[in-house]
Amino acid sequence: MIIPTVTDTIHNGSEDEAVPDARAVDTGVFQTGRVVTIGGAHAVHDTYTAFLAPLLPAFITKLSLSKTEAGALTVFMQAPSLLQPFIGYLADRVGLRYFVILAPALTAIMMSLLGIPSRYAVLALILTVVGLSSAAFHATGPVMAGRLSGRKLGRGMGFWMVGGELGRTIGPILIVSAVAILTLEGTPWLMTGGLLASFLLYLLLKDIPETPPHPSQQIAFRQGLQLLKRLFVPLVAIITVRVFILASLTTYLPIFLTEEGASLWFAGVSLTVFEAAGVAGALTGGSVSDRLGRRLILIIVMVTTPLFMLAFLAADGWIRFPLLLALGFTSLSAAPVVMALVQENYPENRALANGVYMALSFVIRSGAVLVLGAVGDAYGLRLAFTLSAIAPLLGLPFVFMLPSSVPSRQGRKPGQHSAR
Repeated sequence: MIIPTVTDTIHNGSEDEAVPDARAVDTGVFQTGRVVTIGGAHAVHDTYTAFLAPLLPAFITKLSLSKTEAGALTVFMQAPSLLQPFIGYLADRVGLRYFVILAPALTAIMMSLLGIPSRYAVLALILTVVGLSSAAFHATGPVMAGRLSGRKLGRGMGFWMVGGELGRTIGPILIVSAVAILTLEGTPWLMTGGLLASFLLYLLLKDIPETPPHPSQQIAFRQGLQLLKRLFVPLVAIITVRVFILASLTTYLPIFLTEEGASLWFAGVSLTVFEAAGVAGALTGGSVSDRLGRRLILIIVMVTTPLFMLAFLAADGWIRFPLLLALGFTSLSAAPVVMALVQENYPENRALANGVYMALSFVIRSGAVLVLGAVGDAYGLRLAFTLSAIAPLLGLPFVFMLPSSVPSRQGRKPGQHSAR
């Protein structure tokens, strides 16, 4: 993480704009140091949540689980996301700072203890606590990053997503290495990194104002949900068709590969390869969408990702690695684009809008995980992966229902769209 200085700068064309006050949030310019700091927190947090997928084969063996039961463990971690709209609504009124600061420590403690329980119910309880911590963090972290990004909201969401992808890249290889060296029950020491991260976040972000901006423009919870309808109707359709391919690769890829004869190590490395490519995709997608528009990037992603997925399923051996790189780049580049679209259309109630988006994403993803697990149990994961590859093409008509513009200024009314 980069320690922010009194004057953060952003390179804009050939000129650098200075931030006159380090305590300012909505300055209109990109506060690089602070955005990278929050992205670093995201990396640490998601390193720990990324432990779960590579451990699923080990839990299947240790607890004699079916694929559906193993996949359901991810649902326990994601179910608290239903609370994100309420967390976001609260954060729009009381501030964001401590939601961001405390989450890495709590998540690290819980995820580092996953190897100890010998009962499914205890695992479910631990993952539920992780889900609450993760829900608070993901409802508020990108909003804080967005407020520090000024007019480069896509870039800011790219940095936020890069942090997450770095975490999900490091997490699988870290946990399979720790299990190989220390055994499944020997991983609690890993929590040290999360505790240190929360301490550093407190030191680096303690001067960010706790009071959220534009308090006079905040609206009632029910009114806010009504304003979200126009954007979220097509967005839900797009999330639904995209989430199947993401759920198959981020949750079931290690199981799929081990069933086809790969070792747990190889399966974990494959997930790391996929997530590593997502780092580049997230940063590229968000930044390019600032210039070319959100819809165009989404269209490109939803056409190319299915082609790479089908090629991956047809391939074998080492050729799967470059295909996983392509899959990671395209499939994960859409996330910052969508997050920027959500925040720029509701600038005075960003945390509420982001909370609703995150809740919908996690709920739909949970359903997709269960459906894919059930199909995998009944017909095999290869069929489940094939169906998930085709799904994004069904969402293309809904992309044209999204706002086509990238706002060039701050301060619009909630739900108001501007035209380019």
